[in-house]
Amino acid sequence: MQVHRDINQLPLFKNAIITIGTFDGVHMGHRQVIDKLISIAREIDGESVLVTFHPHPRKVVSSTILGIRLINTLDEKIVLLEQIGIDHLVIVPFTDAFANQSAEAYVQDFLYDKFKPHTIIIGYDHRFGRDRLGDYRLLERMSKQLNFKLKEIPKHILENISISSTNIREAILHNDIATADILLGYEFFFSGIVVDGNKLGRKLGYPTANLKIEDEEKILPGNGIYAVYAKLEGETTKMKGMMSIGFRPTVDGKTKVIEVNLFDFDKDIYGRRLIVYVKKFLRDEEKFDNLEELVKQIDQDKINSLAVL
Repeated sequence: MQVHRDINQLPLFKNAIITIGTFDGVHMGHRQVIDKLISIAREIDGESVLVTFHPHPRKVVSSTILGIRLINTLDEKIVLLEQIGIDHLVIVPFTDAFANQSAEAYVQDFLYDKFKPHTIIIGYDHRFGRDRLGDYRLLERMSKQLNFKLKEIPKHILENISISSTNIREAILHNDIATADILLGYEFFFSGIVVDGNKLGRKLGYPTANLKIEDEEKILPGNGIYAVYAKLEGETTKMKGMMSIGFRPTVDGKTKVIEVNLFDFDKDIYGRRLIVYVKKFLRDEEKFDNLEELVKQIDQDKINSLAVL
C-alpha cells in the first residue's frame, strides 16, 4: 500500500476506484465498503484508493466538539488498511481552507482533478464543501459532466457502520473488550512510550512498563486490571502480561497511570514503544489496607491473566 500525504503530489492513478471517509476503527462495518472497493478495482484492472482526513474533520468544522475519542490513531489506521490490501491511502490535511471550498470546487478541483476517478463509492448522506452544502445529488449531476461512475453505499450499511462505531467506543470505555473485538474484527490495541515510573512495581516483585500515550484523542479502556499481550514496536514476538489503568488508590490515588507487567521479562525498554493488545478485563481497581494485601491480589491477577492468555 502506498501512503500519500501531499495531495499536490499524487500519482496518476490507473482506473481509480475511490471511497472517502474517516474510517475510524476500520471495523467490520467498514470492511463491507472496503471489500467492495477492492473487488471493483480488481474487476476493471484498476487501483483501490481510500481517501481519509487528518485531523478529524469535526475538530476543524465544529466549535462545540469536546473530548473527541477515536478508536484508531492515524498510524494504527495505516497499519490496519495495509493489512486489508488497499493499493493507495491518501491522507488529506483537513484545514479551514479545505473545509470552506465550495461543493462544486470539491468535486471538480479535488475529486476529479486529483484522482481522475473511474468510480466513486460514497454514501447517500455524504456531505461536503462549505457549510456542507454538497450532497449525493450534486455528485450524481457532476459525474455525468466529468464522466465518472458513482456507486451508492446502501443506507443499511451506513447505519450499521455508525451503530458499530458507537458500540465499539461504549464497549471499550466500559471494559467490554470481547464485544469490541467482535465488532472490530481484530483485537483492540493501543501503544505508548515506556517512561520512568516510581519503581514501586519492582520493589513489589512486579516491575512495570509505565506508558505515556501520545495521542490524547485515542480511546482507552476504563480503569481496572486487564490480561494483555504486548510487543515492542519493530518486533514480532508477543509477550504475555497484565495491565493496570487507574489511580493506584493503595499507593497515592492522585495520578492516572497505565502500567504493564510483562511476564518473564526484565529488559531495559525505556524510550521504546510498546504495543498492547487488550484481551480481557479482570477486575476493578481497589484500595487495599497495605502493600502485602496488594501483592497478594497481584499474585492472583497473574494467575487469572495466565488462565486467559
